[in-house]
Amino acid sequence: MLDARAQFQSGPQPATLADLYDPLTMPPELLKAHQKLDAAVDKVYEASGGKKNYKSDAERVAFLFEMYQKLTSRLPTDKPKRRPRDR
Repeated sequence: MLDARAQFQSGPQPATLADLYDPLTMPPELLKAHQKLDAAVDKVYEASGGKKNYKSDAERVAFLFEMYQKLTSRLPTDKPKRRPRDR
């Protein structure tokens, strides 16, 4: 995907990210690269209990945050240290 994007970001008039990701004018090479990356991510997510395919990036990101929440909820929490009582 980075290689596909780089070919449009060099030369006398390099494309901006806004140019490249305009849904009406996105270069087909870049779109295919993103679709290939999405398929690879979907395989990893599926192996982690996710769906085989996602309808949108929003669904894909929602699953990522679910996995993050599960992983971080297992981390130990630091308990505040108790100060010794004055006697």
